[in-house]
Amino acid sequence: MLNRLRAWRERGWTPIDAAAYASAWQRFGGSVATHPQVVERLAGLAGIPVRYLGWLEHGELQAALPTWGRHLALSKDVLKRHGQRGLFDLGNAEIILPAAPSARAPLRHQARYVSLLNAKQFSTLREQLEGLALAREPEEYSKKFRYNQRREQRLLEDAGGVIRPMLELSAAEQATIYAELFQRRWGFEATGKDHLAEVFALLREFMTGSLIYLQDQPVAIQILYRVEAPQWVSLEYINGGVDPQNREFSPGSVLSFVNTQNAWSEARALGKPLRYSFGRADREYKDRWCNRQPVYQV
Repeated sequence: MLNRLRAWRERGWTPIDAAAYASAWQRFGGSVATHPQVVERLAGLAGIPVRYLGWLEHGELQAALPTWGRHLALSKDVLKRHGQRGLFDLGNAEIILPAAPSARAPLRHQARYVSLLNAKQFSTLREQLEGLALAREPEEYSKKFRYNQRREQRLLEDAGGVIRPMLELSAAEQATIYAELFQRRWGFEATGKDHLAEVFALLREFMTGSLIYLQDQPVAIQILYRVEAPQWVSLEYINGGVDPQNREFSPGSVLSFVNTQNAWSEARALGKPLRYSFGRADREYKDRWCNRQPVYQV
């Protein structure tokens, strides 16, 4: 029965190897959650093999998938079924699958938050109720908004605040600070707390952004992963933590401003659009920073 179901799901698709998938990603592009090394490393941590599939037209690879059974690889549902719920956190990441602009492939594996960029490339997608929150370009913020953000940053720095790159810290230091500030901000433990240092080490080359110290103590941190595709830059804001005792200086807001501004500057220096995702468009604060965009599911 399981073999029949797999045959139905994979109808028209051809098994390919990891190298062919990586080549498709580098050619057609993708996002953080579909990047070949992100998939390989996190799947390795989970101990769940990835089955790669390709869609060929006239003998040419036009689309590719990394899969875990009937789901796309790195699925939360699959982790849960394997007794590894919350092993790692990618939030509700934007899923951009590598596909040629002219591809019209049927996607039958379960997936959510599939990008608008894939909407015409996969024939079986349907729009889901929740949208995605993508950071606005700097010019889309009002002059008042930008003035207030710079003022908050100046006040924070005048009070002794220091903005430091995340990569100045080791993975273990990042994990300790993030776990502590997340707990203070939300009142419960961060997803995958016991494996944070290991995950941060595995994904270190993709980690970006800064954190904020006040009086030599960390007060705000955001977990950001960034990959560069041929046609765009994909950046995922996974989650963050803030010390509520320093709310008067708005360190979380300052950090969002610093991180988004720097990311836009870097992408523009490369001459590429930036897809800076805050994940699901489900909180009011995201509307301050982002535009809502439709996403799709199978």
